[in-house]
Amino acid sequence: MRTHDHAAPAEPSGGCATPVTKRLLIDGQLRTTAHTFESIDPATGVVMGHAPNASVEDAEAAVHAARRAFDTTDWATDVDLRVRCLDQLHTALVEHKEELRELTIAEVGATRMLTNANQLEQPIEIIRYYADLLRDYPLSQELGAIEVRGQSHRRWVEKEAVGVVSAIVAYNYPHQLALAKLGPALAAGCTVVLKGAPDTPLVTLALGELIAEHTDIPPGVVNVLSSTEVAVGEVLSTHPEVDAVTFTGSTVVGRKIMAAASATLKRVFLELGGKSALIVLDDADLATAATFAAFSICSHAGQGCAITTRLLVPRAQHDAIVEQVAAMLGHVSYGDPNDPKTYMGPLISAKQRDKVDGIVQRAVTAGARLVTGGKRVDPGFFYAPTLLADVDPDSELAQEEVFGPVLAVIPFDDDDDAVRIANNSAYGLSGGVMSADNERAIALARRIRSGTFSINGGNYFAPDVPFGGYKQSGIGREMGTAGLEEFLEQKSFAAVVA
Repeated sequence: MRTHDHAAPAEPSGGCATPVTKRLLIDGQLRTTAHTFESIDPATGVVMGHAPNASVEDAEAAVHAARRAFDTTDWATDVDLRVRCLDQLHTALVEHKEELRELTIAEVGATRMLTNANQLEQPIEIIRYYADLLRDYPLSQELGAIEVRGQSHRRWVEKEAVGVVSAIVAYNYPHQLALAKLGPALAAGCTVVLKGAPDTPLVTLALGELIAEHTDIPPGVVNVLSSTEVAVGEVLSTHPEVDAVTFTGSTVVGRKIMAAASATLKRVFLELGGKSALIVLDDADLATAATFAAFSICSHAGQGCAITTRLLVPRAQHDAIVEQVAAMLGHVSYGDPNDPKTYMGPLISAKQRDKVDGIVQRAVTAGARLVTGGKRVDPGFFYAPTLLADVDPDSELAQEEVFGPVLAVIPFDDDDDAVRIANNSAYGLSGGVMSADNERAIALARRIRSGTFSINGGNYFAPDVPFGGYKQSGIGREMGTAGLEEFLEQKSFAAVVA
């Protein structure tokens, strides 16, 4: 991994050369709006495109279209049609992959390196996974016959689509988040209104254009919106014609959506924040642990809900591990996300960078030791890889989601103490453990209250693996068979057998 001059990142050299504009997709029609809003390239701070600013009326039209498509077409009952359309969508995504790559680098600030993985290419395969799963997934189950008052009663269960789904995604991994909702919802037979994040609207709108122009998905089955209006999100969360809401974003907003949806008792799935701990046990290889911790916290500039942002280390080895992690952070290349050699890109906005810096500065004031980083880097919205040591496990830094390349090192006394500290969080999304003893590591992992967990660097993230959290990290699961079943209702039948 090359070392970048950390004084200032290189001027971005690629991405989208001309301003990008996209359109809404409502009831099968690609539409513009009277008003637009800017999309900013976070690596430069320069406007790179404009998105249509959907109104409340646009949102209501999208919901009505989804309701009509669900109630009056055979989308929900025609499995062969759904498989064919998912196949077409996968093909379209693959064929337009390079166009999507450049747009993702420019708007999301994702590095070219990351678009080869979980910023683009891996998410595309979610659609392939659900198309294949649907071909063989059993939508009915026989429960057998029973005798009741001298008669034989056949009993069975059928699974059918929940209905109209509002899908609201965050800015950090927009392809992953959109496709992890859209894929299983469509496979289940639902119709969808998908809303992109205001910071990264164009990549989500591009998905809508591919659906409109390259698939046989019927009008109204998928509707795609972008908007800066809070009222638009409120429509999607409260509209009586919406049957389910799936949201990825902050826990604060997730609570509001859950409360708003409660008036009509909508099914709600929430993929929210995290404050995951990486536990380094006393028998672990320190160099391996330090490398893993350093490069994990800098993945997509720390803008990932499942990233391990707390590093728990044996008290006796605290200083040695801190020294090695700091050295590894010095090897993290950051700057122009278009450069194939760049590992870390910018934060999404000036506002987010200010938030990250504020938490870091308050942590230092509260007594944490700043080892390296802790500074803004211009141009664009870069923040230097940051390491803080001797962090109080009850402090703001250890408890609140930072969403930046900031790692907090917390000492522990023994395995029980490490488990206590790791579980001392409102969140429960992910975590990790490093140990030379695999069985010891697995035993400790089972004691952590989180929905996903990595043992010695194990990678659980794939289309067939359920993803989601405990506690205030969310409700429900995305991906895998579990992700499909979130969008299915179960109907029980019984019939007297003559």
